Amino acid sequence: MNGDNELLENLDKLHTTDLGVMRIKRNLSLDTENVVDWCKTKINSAHAVITRKGKNWYVNVDNCIITVNAYSYTIITAHREKIG
Repeated sequence: MNGDNELLENLDKLHTTDLGVMRIKRNLSLDTENVVDWCKTKINSAHAVITRKGKNWYVNVDNCIITVNAYSYTIITAHREKIG
């Protein structure tokens, strides 16, 4: 199975913890109540670059990097991409 497709095929399993919600909102300055839906939309966008390194997926999209555990589909964190 293609690695990129594995994450996309399991978007319905994506979730995070209460601490994860707070961390993602803080790191990205998000003003949304549903962080998981926001992340799903970003991950599913046509220009998202999905890579897997070890136990995590890394989704690089719109100058953000979203980190997802590859086994539990837990969104661990998301942060702005460091430029330069």
